[in-house]
Amino acid sequence: MSSNSFPELYVLRHGETEWNAAGRMQGRLNSPLTAKGIDQARTQRRILEAVDLTGFEIVSSPQTRALHTAVEIFAPSAAQIRTDPLLCEVDIGDWQGRLRAELTVEGDAKMTVDGPLAFYEQAKGGEGFGALRRRCDMFLQSLKGPAVLVTHGITSRMLRVVALGLPMDGMVDLPGGQGVVFHISNGAHAVLQ
Repeated sequence: MSSNSFPELYVLRHGETEWNAAGRMQGRLNSPLTAKGIDQARTQRRILEAVDLTGFEIVSSPQTRALHTAVEIFAPSAAQIRTDPLLCEVDIGDWQGRLRAELTVEGDAKMTVDGPLAFYEQAKGGEGFGALRRRCDMFLQSLKGPAVLVTHGITSRMLRVVALGLPMDGMVDLPGGQGVVFHISNGAHAVLQ
């Protein structure tokens, strides 16, 4: 499927968690949203309130931090939220729960606003980017129409790489961050703030 044949998407990363603030790797583990993280979710709500979401499905990762973010955004409108494990964060194996400062990577760290991507690719016992890309492609292929996706930092980047038809290294160049909304339509990418 080409990037232009995917439905319109709004892709969101969960709000800041206690572990984000502490520099701790989360992966498949969970940490509660901070007060700042809840405010970021409310900012995302305000952004999406300006958008006509008629006909959009809302799908969240079942991981607590993403689902809490989705509830903060959509509870006032009583929108139905479906969860899908394909939207879970990349599994980082033995590095889950570890402080970033304790970890070292080989070669180019591939720095982004959300930290070094190499932490997620090189994590011992982790999923790796190839498997994550296949998972994200499987999820996007399953969509029947436009959707709002509430997910995680690395999974968000990979979903956008797949939806835009970019090579794997495109993850480095895509914007990241919390409290924003990424919009993909007809192969074009925009950041809503």
